[in-house]
Amino acid sequence: MRAMYQPLEAFIGLRYLQAKRRNHFISFISLISMLGIALGVATLITVLSVMNGFEKELRERILGMISHATIQPFEGRFTQWREVVENANRHAEVVGAAPYIERETMIQNRRVHGALVRGVDPELEPTVSEVADAMIAGSLDDLQAGEYTIILGVSLAASLGVGLGEKVTVYAPEIRSTPMGAIPPMRRFTVVGVYEVGVHEYDSALAIIHIQDAGKLFRYGDAVGGVRLKLKDLFRAWSVARDLAMDLDGLYRVRDWSQQHANYFRAVKTEKAVMTIILSLIVAVAAFNIISTLVMVVTDKQSDIAILKTMGTEPGKIMRIFIVQGSLIGIIGTILGVIGGIALATNVDVIVPWLERNLGFDVLPADIYYISDLPSELRWSNVMTFAGISLLLSLVATLYPAWRASRTHPAEALSYE
Repeated sequence: MRAMYQPLEAFIGLRYLQAKRRNHFISFISLISMLGIALGVATLITVLSVMNGFEKELRERILGMISHATIQPFEGRFTQWREVVENANRHAEVVGAAPYIERETMIQNRRVHGALVRGVDPELEPTVSEVADAMIAGSLDDLQAGEYTIILGVSLAASLGVGLGEKVTVYAPEIRSTPMGAIPPMRRFTVVGVYEVGVHEYDSALAIIHIQDAGKLFRYGDAVGGVRLKLKDLFRAWSVARDLAMDLDGLYRVRDWSQQHANYFRAVKTEKAVMTIILSLIVAVAAFNIISTLVMVVTDKQSDIAILKTMGTEPGKIMRIFIVQGSLIGIIGTILGVIGGIALATNVDVIVPWLERNLGFDVLPADIYYISDLPSELRWSNVMTFAGISLLLSLVATLYPAWRASRTHPAEALSYE
């Protein structure tokens, strides 16, 4: 007998997805619940994929200027940098290593502007950054030792009011005593290039010079300020840089890309978490529509429930009938939402241009936003998480109506038939 009753819950639950002919309203509400869950899941997947795309795009642009990790001495100059570069280039996970000197300065032409001046080796710099690919005028190779040439960010050049071939004065952040009094060391540089990476922090405040010129201006001699590293796996940047620093004598500071922009990446993480919670409410509202659907089904099927109970059906089986029905609504809605979300997230680059052409407007105007296309990165971990949330909410929504159905008294239910 137990084998005969085993498929009863699924069999009746499937039949109850379709209401009686005299009452199609319940079937309509079930359909609306499915579509609501599908819409919520699809929206979650699509929006978070677009946010992942923006995060990846901005991270790549930032990493194009700061490298994956840096090794710096706690005090003084970095004199063992050649050893670090050689060891790093032999490491299996390191793509490139390059020395640098970085100081905050003042740059003057027609105007005075604060800036971060970075001394780099033009031959090694392309192995750790993308600045060579971001040049919109001139070339990184135009930095020649001893010629005191400089490359400016596009916004910094505009603020100073200079172009290629013009001179700027760079003031070192130190004071030197002279017969004229205490004045900071300074040097005239010729602008030989302009870059644009699309990150205001760098386009408006970073200037690049040859590392030997930086060593003379800032009195580093043959030493440098640190070594920048680029790795195959950016998420192992800190551990690899730490291992390289541990092989050196003395104390060294190791920083990776996430620490250098901790506030930014923390803000992005918070935004994604808040957006997930807000959009999950759409799924929650749709899932709890299942409650009203099942309550109406229970009311509509009072006599059927009473007959099943008089035939000896246990209350637990009655509960499982309606749990199956509500869960099927959630499962079908979730599957539709996952399919729709994946389709939208993987075709954002096609759908958005199509909408722009047909509706006559730009979602991200190129004259306002540097990123004029909506990037998207679908992560399967997000898909599985959102599908799990949807299924869990759907299951929870079935519990009260199912429990109410199991409490039906056959005599009271049949007395109105």
